Amino acid sequence: MGKQLVARVSLAHHLPVRAELPSGTVTFLFTDVEGSTKLLHERGPERYAEALAEHRNVLREAFERHGGVEVDTQGDAFFVAFPTAPGALAAAREAQQELQIPVRMGIHTGTPLLTEEGYVGPDVHRAARIAAAGHGGQVLVSSATTALLAGDGLRDLGQHRLKDLSAPERMYQLGAGDFPPLKTLYQTNLPVPTTPFLGRQRELGEIASLTRRDDLRLLTLCGPGGTGKTRLALQAAAQAADGYPDGVFWVPLAPLREPALVLEQSGQAVGATDGLADHLADKHLLLLLDNFEHLIEAAAELAGLLVSCPNLRLLVTSRELLRIEGEQAYPVPPLAPPEGVELFTVRARAADPAFAPTPAVEELCAKLDHLPLALELAAARVRVLSPEQLLERLATRLDLLKGGRDADPRQQTLRATIEWSHDLLEEEERRLFARLAVFRGGCTLEAAEQVADADLDTLQSLVDKSLLRHSGERFWMLETIREFARERLDESGDESVLRRRHADWYLALAERADRLDDVSEGSPRIAAEDDNLRRALAWARDAGEDELLLRLVAALAGSWRTRGLYREARVWLALALERGSAPPEARMRVLDRAWIFAVEDGDLARAGALVEERRRIAERTGNEEELLGALNQTALLAAERGDLEGARADLLRVKKLAAELGDRGREAGVTVNLGVVAHRAGDFRASLGLLLEAVGLFRELGEETGVATALVNCGWSALGLRDAAGAEDFFREALAVAGRLGAIPRIADGALGLGAALVARREEERGAQLLGAAEALRSELEVGLSDEQESQTHEAAVADAKAALGEDAFAAAWARGEAMTPEEILDFCRARRD
Repeated sequence: MGKQLVARVSLAHHLPVRAELPSGTVTFLFTDVEGSTKLLHERGPERYAEALAEHRNVLREAFERHGGVEVDTQGDAFFVAFPTAPGALAAAREAQQELQIPVRMGIHTGTPLLTEEGYVGPDVHRAARIAAAGHGGQVLVSSATTALLAGDGLRDLGQHRLKDLSAPERMYQLGAGDFPPLKTLYQTNLPVPTTPFLGRQRELGEIASLTRRDDLRLLTLCGPGGTGKTRLALQAAAQAADGYPDGVFWVPLAPLREPALVLEQSGQAVGATDGLADHLADKHLLLLLDNFEHLIEAAAELAGLLVSCPNLRLLVTSRELLRIEGEQAYPVPPLAPPEGVELFTVRARAADPAFAPTPAVEELCAKLDHLPLALELAAARVRVLSPEQLLERLATRLDLLKGGRDADPRQQTLRATIEWSHDLLEEEERRLFARLAVFRGGCTLEAAEQVADADLDTLQSLVDKSLLRHSGERFWMLETIREFARERLDESGDESVLRRRHADWYLALAERADRLDDVSEGSPRIAAEDDNLRRALAWARDAGEDELLLRLVAALAGSWRTRGLYREARVWLALALERGSAPPEARMRVLDRAWIFAVEDGDLARAGALVEERRRIAERTGNEEELLGALNQTALLAAERGDLEGARADLLRVKKLAAELGDRGREAGVTVNLGVVAHRAGDFRASLGLLLEAVGLFRELGEETGVATALVNCGWSALGLRDAAGAEDFFREALAVAGRLGAIPRIADGALGLGAALVARREEERGAQLLGAAEALRSELEVGLSDEQESQTHEAAVADAKAALGEDAFAAAWARGEAMTPEEILDFCRARRD
C-alpha cells in the first residue's frame, strides 16, 4: 500500500468543497493502511469492510477535533492539512490509540503554494514519502515539523534518505514503539537531484513490474536525448531499493570515452577492490548504468557479468539498445500532457516565483512534444519571455532553448542533445534520418521505402537509437527531432526531389482511397495522413504544380466533406479552381464539390456558374456520368429557386437516364433528391416512400454514406407526418451509420432531427440537449439548416422544450449539449429512456 499511496499523490490537490484549506505554513498528515490485502483475506470481505468504515470514522473524528481539513481520500488512504503542527500530531496520536487495524502515518510541515486547484509544491510529496517509509501503527515526523513541537514524545531515528532521492532527512517517531527498519534508501550512491521528481507514475509502475520479474535481469530505458531517462531510472531504482539488500548503485558513464572502462567505472561505484565480478559474486544488487549509447561496444562485457553474478540486476539508460541476449527494452515516452504542463509550471515558478500559467502554456508544452529537457529549458526563459512570446519564437526552438552554466555539456541546448545522438550514426543512417524529415506526422513502411529509399534494417536501427519512433504501422519523429532532421535534409540537396516524390506518393494514395465505393474504407486511410496530405497540397500550391493540386483536391474533397472539414475544403476547392483546368475529370469533380458549398452558402449565382461549367466540360469530353451529375445539380438548383415542379420533372429524367446507363449510384442519389423535393412540396408520404426506396438502393450498393443521408431525410419526412416514434427510429439508425463512417455533418443532422423527435415524444430535456449539441456542431462546420421546413421544425421543437422545461432548465440542457463531442453525442443517442 505504501507505494500505491505515493503513486496517487501529485503536486496539485483539488480543493474540497466542504472546508477552506489552510494557507501559509501548513502541516500535512498522510495515512495509509498497511497490508490491506492480507487483512481482507484474514477477516473476509464483510468484517474487513466494517473495519475500514470504523477506521475512517476514527480518523475523521480525530482530524476534525484538531482542525484538520481533508484534502483527498483514495481507498483507505487520507491526505489532511492542519493549520498547526501540534494539531496534526495530536490527531495522529489519538487516532493511533483508537485504531484496530495497522495504519502508518507521516507528518511534514512546509509552505506550499495554495492555488485555485489546490496545493502545489514539493512539501506534498515529502509528506507522502515520509508516510510510505513507515510501518503499520507507526507515526513518522519530519525535522521541519519536530522543530515546531519541542520534542513532545518524539524519538530521534537518525538520518534517512527517502525514495524521492532528496537529501537525507532526520526522522522522528511518535512514541517509543519498536518497528522494523524504515523503508528508506541505504547502501546507495544515488545522487541527490536539485529539483523534485514530477509525474511519470504510470512509467514507474510499469518499470517496477518489469524489475520484479525473476526472468528479467537487464532492462534498458531507451529514448532520445531530453526525454528524462536518467531521472526516471534514478527514481525507479530508488523505489526498487527494498528488493536489493546489498544496495542500489549509480554508474555515470557520460564522461567516459573508452568502452573498456565501463566495468572499471562500475567497480569504483560499488567500492570493488578485487574486481567487479568477484566483488558482486552472489550479492543481490541493482546497478544503474547511465548514458550507455556511446560505449555500446562494452555491451558484450555486461552479458558476461550477468552470467558471473546470478543475483545482479542491470538497469541501463541509453539512446541505443544494447542488443545483447536477455535485454528488455523500455522506450521512454515524452510526458503525458498534464505532467508536461505541471513540470513547466513548477520549473517556471522556480525561475520566477510570480509566474502564473496562461492558456498559452498548454500549447507551448505540446509544441515542445512534452519533452522534459525542452520544457525545463523553456521554463528557464520565463524571466524575460512570456509563454506567448516563447510560442512566437519556437521556429528556432533548437537554439532558443539553452541551459545554465551547470548544465551537462550534452544538454546545454536542445540542439546539442540531438547532435550527440546524430553524431553516433553511420553514414547510411544519417542519410535516411534526414530524408525522413520530408514526412509530416510520420509515415508507413511502404511510404518510407518509396519516398525516402528506406530499408527496413536502417529504419529499425534508427528506432533502436531513439531518433525514430514506431507505433502501430507508422514511423514518426518527435517534432523537436524532426526539426533537426529537416535542417540536415536542407543541407543534403535532396529536398526538391524528395518533395516531388512525397507529393506524387500521397496523390496516388488519395486517388486510390477516393476510388473505393465505400467511404468508410477510404476515409480512415486519408485521416491518418492528413498532415502529409496538407504538406503535399502546400508544396503543389507553392511550386506551381497546378495539375497535381487539382487532382489532389478532387481526390480529397469527398473525404473532407464526409469528415466535416468544411473550412479546409472551401479553401482548397477555391484555390484549385483558380489554378487548374486539366485534367478535365478532376476539374469536374472539384466543380461538383464546390457547387455543394455554394448552395449551402446561399450563393445561387455562383452555384449556377459552377454547374454550367461542369456541364460544358462533360459535353465536350463525352463524359455521360458527369453530365448526369450536372443535370442533377441543375434540377436541384431549380428547387432552391422555388421551381419544385420543374425540379421534379428534371430529376425524373435524370433518374431514367441513370437507370438506362446502369448507373445505380446516380439513380439512388437522384431518388433521395426526389424525396427532398416532395418533402419541400409538403407531400411527406410520397417523400418517405422515395427515401425508403433510396435506402434500399444504397444498401444494395454498400454505400453507407448514401444510407445515412437517406435515413436522415426519412426522419424529417416522418416528423412531417407527425410520426415522432418512426422519426426517432430513422434518426437513431442514421446516427449509427454516421458514427461508423465518422461523418460529422451527418452526426449533426441526425442529432438535430433526433432532438426534435424526442421533444415531440415529451422527452424535452434529452431533446433540448441534443438540439444544443447539433447547434454547436453546425456552428463549428459553419452550415445552417437545409430549408424553411427544417427551420420551422427546429424552432417549434425549441419553443416546445422551453415551455415544458422552463428557461433555466432548458438553458442548462442546451449548454450540456453544446459541450458534447461527436463521440459523446453518439453515446448519448445510443441510450434510450427506459
